[in-house]
Amino acid sequence: MCQNHYLKNLLDENRTWVESVKKTNPSFFKTLSQEQHPKLLWIGCSDSRVPASQVTNLKPGDIFVHRNIANLVLHSDMNCQSVIQYAVEALKVNHIIVCGHHGCGGIKAAMHTADLGLIDNWLRNIKDIYNLHTDEISSIPDESDKVNQLSELNVKAQVRHVAENPFVQKQWDLGRNLSVHGLIYSLKTGLLRDLKISVNGKMNENKS
Repeated sequence: MCQNHYLKNLLDENRTWVESVKKTNPSFFKTLSQEQHPKLLWIGCSDSRVPASQVTNLKPGDIFVHRNIANLVLHSDMNCQSVIQYAVEALKVNHIIVCGHHGCGGIKAAMHTADLGLIDNWLRNIKDIYNLHTDEISSIPDESDKVNQLSELNVKAQVRHVAENPFVQKQWDLGRNLSVHGLIYSLKTGLLRDLKISVNGKMNENKS
């Protein structure tokens, strides 16, 4: 009974949202249903507190989204690889953003040795980044700051993975205007911060 009530509330909220949108833009859904033209692919964390469209104040149709635990971009992840290919080849996005966030549970879990089951295989990729920067992270006294630092280092690593992606590389070979960016989101302030690691072609990093 409780489950049915929860679902009913979701459907009611959906109708409320639809009516509010139609009041301000009666043709919104008709236009939206025809096709999408996003200029941005967002690769973010599955964390429920970081909804891509809301934190960027963008509308439906403006942003193509892929999310997973700790915003990883792995060559072995066919889901992520397919999303990137579709975004750059079919949708012709001009920007790819990898966005991590402070206080990330996946990052925090990767810093400890507890047995978490299947997810340990996924977190192994973050543990590798942690091992590369152990001295840097260990020198930070506050535990939450350690997690935040690893979150930022993880974003930088995933930006490089995107830039090395063969579908992205092919677009640069074709002369496409395509940029890859790394952002970090603060749960405490709601603000996004540019990590200044944008890549605009063939690993030519722009650190300005």
